[in-house]
Amino acid sequence: MQRLGFVLKAKIALTVVAWCVPLLFFPADLFVRLGFPSPTPEVFVRLLGMAYLALVLGYGLGLRQSQRGVYPAQAVWVGILSNGGACTLLVLHAAQGAWSGWGLLAQAFMWASLVGTGAITAGLVVFGPCRAITDRTAPAGRSPGA
Repeated sequence: MQRLGFVLKAKIALTVVAWCVPLLFFPADLFVRLGFPSPTPEVFVRLLGMAYLALVLGYGLGLRQSQRGVYPAQAVWVGILSNGGACTLLVLHAAQGAWSGWGLLAQAFMWASLVGTGAITAGLVVFGPCRAITDRTAPAGRSPGA
């Protein structure tokens, strides 16, 4: 469960630093200066930041469960859907060149978001449901991977 805890910690940090803080607190003109299109209407950007913050709460509660030795199934599945869905959308938009005309920093951020959401999804799947399955099928008294 330590590896799952590491994935949840990484997810919390990435979400707060890369998405919550910018979407909730950056002035709209800063997005433009960083090479992004102008976020209009601004209220939707702020609402998205708040939704990400709510996800952070869920991941934090899941992290606390995992630290207590309890498998945080709900947090893991929410994370898989959220990050897997985001990664899928980013891949589709990347294939269409959606951010190819943006500034270099904004493009780098979008590519990093694609990689980050993909890595978090993979980590949650591998150390979440896949690990839970192997733990259930392990012989009594023997831990998988031991």
